[in-house]
Amino acid sequence: MGQHGYNSRPVDDGGVAQGTHVRFSTTFAARGQTLTTTCEGDILNGELRLKMAGGGRGPAEIVAKKGADDAGLPKRIDPPALRNVKYNGLAKSPPMGWNSWNHFKGQIDDAGVRGIADAMVSSGMKDAGYQFVNIDDTWESGRDASGNITTNKRFPDMKALADYVHNKGLKIGLYSSPDPKTCAGYEGSYGHEMQGAKQYAAWGFDYLKYDWWSASAVYQDADMHAVYQKMGDALLASGRAIVFSLCQYGRANVQEWGSTVDCNLDGNLWRTTGDISDNWRSMSTIGFGQNDLATWAAPGHWNDPDMLEIGNGGITAVEYRTHMSLWSMLAAPLLAGNDIRSMNDDTKEILTNREAIAVDQDQAGHQGHRVSQSGETETWIRELADGGVAVALFNKGDPAVAIFGRIGI
Repeated sequence: MGQHGYNSRPVDDGGVAQGTHVRFSTTFAARGQTLTTTCEGDILNGELRLKMAGGGRGPAEIVAKKGADDAGLPKRIDPPALRNVKYNGLAKSPPMGWNSWNHFKGQIDDAGVRGIADAMVSSGMKDAGYQFVNIDDTWESGRDASGNITTNKRFPDMKALADYVHNKGLKIGLYSSPDPKTCAGYEGSYGHEMQGAKQYAAWGFDYLKYDWWSASAVYQDADMHAVYQKMGDALLASGRAIVFSLCQYGRANVQEWGSTVDCNLDGNLWRTTGDISDNWRSMSTIGFGQNDLATWAAPGHWNDPDMLEIGNGGITAVEYRTHMSLWSMLAAPLLAGNDIRSMNDDTKEILTNREAIAVDQDQAGHQGHRVSQSGETETWIRELADGGVAVALFNKGDPAVAIFGRIGI
């Protein structure tokens, strides 16, 4: 895509150009899954305007002007050289909380976040260990004359919102992207990382989800490590303790550099997969596919198989119990994605199950792993801090079965 070296991918067969209308798709592999981005647009008055969609999020627009380098994108900012980064001391157990995306997508607002914070307390979720109330994409507007990011009319006062959540005894999180635009086409952090981190700290935010999806327009996967380190440095310099969540879909072997194992980045959790969906196939494929990543989990640094879909209505209560049990065995972050203001008793019981949460939050931080598999049944174990072992028996089929086998550690 031009001399600055922005990321490019081959166009799949089936691209269409009819007159001034263009449509094509591109695919790439991420943690055993095939993800697809579709672009469609028109050429008008010397400009190619493409809407880039995919990953379950809204379209991001790319405008390519005739004769412009790199499809009209801003001048490339080279990532910094890798260097040692100290651990921020956060997320010693997997983060627990709530995120707006799975249920609300781009319809979340200030009143909704306040309502969720109220329900976090009244439902007993706070007492069960849930802490974070996290706002996902679509809160952004643009930048002021000084380059500071601004909010749209749905979020009139972020400082007041953060204060409200804190006064409930909870913490609050936010979302951004390394790209000029986020996945849903809102203002990103490109070229404003330090400025953005200081703004988040000034507002009083405690968590940042940093999403790579649209950054493929300006960076290559080989840049990913350094790009995330740049924001990690900015968060450390912000003067506030902010949990750093790397949302990059398991690409570029993130588990090998997402933590301080090699002292190059301070990420507290990193996505290991594409976006989860509220159906059995998505949840089970993602959850049971985490076995090979167990060695990388440790206190302060967690594999993240994505947010919980419990209570969103796509599968049964029994299947949602499997969801909760499996994520707890995986030492996964437990970020509810439902409308907890109106959840039923089954959903509340699953999300606040003290035994499952105790396994998830075990201080040793060992991720569970599969020890046997036969047909549709699997046995998983997780070593615990007190010397005990948590055992989970899963039947992925419809008929009831007896599960036999020896458990070795």
